[in-house]
Amino acid sequence: MAHAVAKPTLGLTHPAQIDHPKISFATKETDLLQWKGDILAVGVTEKDMTKGENSKFQNPVLEKLDSKLGGLLSEVSIEEDFTGKAGQSTVIRVAYLGPKRVSLIGLGKATGPSVSGFHVFGESVASVAKASQANNVAIALASSEGLTPEVKLATASAIAKGTLLATYEDNRFKSESKKPSLQSVDLFGLGGGPELEKKLRYTEDICSGVILGKELVNAPANVVTPGVLAEEAEKIAAAYSDVFTATILDAEQCKELKMGSYLGVAAASTNLPKFIHLCYKPQSGSIKTKLALVGKGLTFDSGGYNIKTGPGCSIEMMKCDMGGSAAVLGAAKSLGQIKPSGVEVHFIVAACENMISGTGMRPGDILTASNGKTIEVNNTDAEGRLTLADAWVYACNQGVDKIVDLATLTGACIVALGPSIAGIFTPSDELSKEVVAASEVAGEKLWRLPMEESYWESMKSGMADMVNTGSHQGGSITAALFLKQFVDEKVQWLHIDMAGPVWNDKKNASTGFAIPTLVEWVLSNSSS
Repeated sequence: MAHAVAKPTLGLTHPAQIDHPKISFATKETDLLQWKGDILAVGVTEKDMTKGENSKFQNPVLEKLDSKLGGLLSEVSIEEDFTGKAGQSTVIRVAYLGPKRVSLIGLGKATGPSVSGFHVFGESVASVAKASQANNVAIALASSEGLTPEVKLATASAIAKGTLLATYEDNRFKSESKKPSLQSVDLFGLGGGPELEKKLRYTEDICSGVILGKELVNAPANVVTPGVLAEEAEKIAAAYSDVFTATILDAEQCKELKMGSYLGVAAASTNLPKFIHLCYKPQSGSIKTKLALVGKGLTFDSGGYNIKTGPGCSIEMMKCDMGGSAAVLGAAKSLGQIKPSGVEVHFIVAACENMISGTGMRPGDILTASNGKTIEVNNTDAEGRLTLADAWVYACNQGVDKIVDLATLTGACIVALGPSIAGIFTPSDELSKEVVAASEVAGEKLWRLPMEESYWESMKSGMADMVNTGSHQGGSITAALFLKQFVDEKVQWLHIDMAGPVWNDKKNASTGFAIPTLVEWVLSNSSS
């Protein structure tokens, strides 16, 4: 089901309906050299590329393949200095084997890659397939012997995920685009049977949610408004109505709930705020855990009166400021397909824009959040935490046991951890272990940062309970300490600052970051 298709708005831009990649994955245990198709892609480590006497491969799979090719594989690897390093690839056109082309793709060191490494391998396979306009590909590892069944499952899943997501291209805003050619992938040497088939279906469900998340972040702010974000939530609820219900609150309803902090941010925009609440409940069985996933939903952030100006302000990229909400909705879509039992999940987004107008909040204004706490706004560009404050209070009122929020909250976190790692903050060692374990299964990178209570001194106000920004130093920490003021003491909570990994500068596209981690975390709390 296609998502993120909005009505024409400013600029009359209407994203085209594009087909998401539909790749058939199958497992094979037959002789690799008997396979017939467009490309045979073999993942090799640096150790696999070791040669003995007469420049022959010591690895039996490569030696057998090279023998069939009359030594061509060995010759090409020497000529192109292909050593199996991660990121390297080479393609050979052949005329007398089952496959039309043979590709070697580097996996790196002899110890083998991690889950994320196999994901990158899958991306490389998709790139090779795209360059050759291949319809079908066979994938094998030169060294798959000795892998446990569990490792084979994780490896097959990571390769399939990387291949599928790299095959997808978001061409909705281009006047002309080509459909991806890849239609089927055969996996060799990674097992088979119902368990692997189930794992591959699960991987496809994850990718479905990741693609939704990517599309929401990629789309410009004149297409994805707060109203459109709410429509996307309603589409999820309609598509999976057996397990989902949707509640969308307008500004007046939020006012009745005393969400002064959230409404203060939304006040300047002509695009009205929408408070989104999706609730997932299994069709049957008892509920053992209630969770909340809260996503920052600023569909555009101008900075308000503290407008983003100067080099590096990246105002043109502020369509990404709803990356947390995209992760939450992407996870909701995946979970609607997977349907875990024993867990109730609330997906909450306080969607709005942070703009400039005569009705907008000003520096120095005091806002009152829905838990009664007052906030002196000393910087209108620290708006995300103001929306999250009321979202957290609302989440706690749903009677949840644990909250995880996701937000592109601070540039300070990018300075600290770079573009690939999200920072996490929580007072709970138990919850930290849960979420980090989920991220490791998902192949995503999180790093726990300290909750230094002494830094709260810089967040105190002479007029109100707190200000919304503290010292320039430790900005990610003071942001997390701010959020702490709006959570019930009985509720375990964890904050993910994903400002860095929400976007890939090299690919100039969103990443869908955190969606696989969120799904894995929910499943770890379920009875499925």
